[in-house]
Amino acid sequence: MPASFLDFLAGGLFQFGWGALAIWFLAVTQLTIFAVTLYLHRSQAHRGVDFHPAIAHVFRLWSWLSTAMVTREWVAVHRKHHAKCETEDDPHSPMHKGIKTVFWRGVELYREASARREDIEQYGKGCPDDWMERNVYARFPTLGPTLLLFISFALFGFKGVAVWALQMAWIPFWAAGVVNGLGHWWGYRNFETTDTATNLVPWGLWIGGEELHNNHHAFPSSAKFALRKWEVDIGWVVIKGLEKVGLAKVLRVAPSLDVRPNIQVPDTDTMRALLAHRFQAMTDFKHNVLKPALREEAQAAGAKLRALLPRRLRKGLVDDGRWLQPDARAQLQAWVSQRPRIRTLVEHRARLAALLEARTHNAAESLQHLQAWCREAEASGIRVLQEYSMRLKGYTLQTARA
Repeated sequence: MPASFLDFLAGGLFQFGWGALAIWFLAVTQLTIFAVTLYLHRSQAHRGVDFHPAIAHVFRLWSWLSTAMVTREWVAVHRKHHAKCETEDDPHSPMHKGIKTVFWRGVELYREASARREDIEQYGKGCPDDWMERNVYARFPTLGPTLLLFISFALFGFKGVAVWALQMAWIPFWAAGVVNGLGHWWGYRNFETTDTATNLVPWGLWIGGEELHNNHHAFPSSAKFALRKWEVDIGWVVIKGLEKVGLAKVLRVAPSLDVRPNIQVPDTDTMRALLAHRFQAMTDFKHNVLKPALREEAQAAGAKLRALLPRRLRKGLVDDGRWLQPDARAQLQAWVSQRPRIRTLVEHRARLAALLEARTHNAAESLQHLQAWCREAEASGIRVLQEYSMRLKGYTLQTARA
């Protein structure tokens, strides 16, 4: 306990040193990350997991204290991001707002988006609407961080104020800046999604698993973000721990993909698996069709692949040049048009993507289109396309294992 008032100002009630203060800082910032990724993101925005009411309210209280974010507003902004991803209506797309703007001014973008009340009404449905939410959390959002400031000062003195300031910058920098910014700008991709989402690192430790952003965009409703053997999602570890003691219930995870041998004609199992794993199908097309074909094209021309087609244009092949600048897109289209074999592959990829992305309730018609696509692919005379089609027909869903 402090011996004098000056001691209290310097070290607060407990007179902790900088080492203990550092441990406290890591603990409370990680709790904030969990409140965001587990409660706001995986549970409220995407309904991938339910938490016991007591745990859910702890997350609500702590997110109010440490971020001033209102559950319904956060959920609405995030759902709109998925619904309008990489368009001008996306609240925080680096493709349209610029990476510097999203990285450094992510909080401003969030505030602008949360001020659009029509979006909150449209995308914020199903969030808590009890007495505490209406009369405390949503009504006085800035009161939370203010209260936390006084608590930090009482516990640690002026050192606590410094810790509080870092806490207030933690989510704006890591979530709004790094995940929303770099997570659509730089990193690796497991899945060829229709946006620019990337995985920043394969070990989701520092931001609770949010670094695995490409995985999340491939399977938004999955409570588990790690989808490769080498990836680690610490948020999922916490969910499984809470589930074991009855404090969480996992509702959805990404389904596993299996391949049946010797399937001659695509069936309803094929169609179901393709719709669930359409991004995996596009990724397989990239690795098993386009890449080998480009290597063969380079060998036939007696040139190195990078001389035949620059890397930035090769990347454009897997999404029809969607994210290329207009001049680069025209250059790629001209290059493809001069090579009939590559043009055939690009056309088949575009048709398959359109089939899998179409919003139709006529399952029989979709299956007929898929069967026609496979017949034409196998009649193309292009070996890599034929082999891809044969494998595609065997796609089936397998219950995912945690």
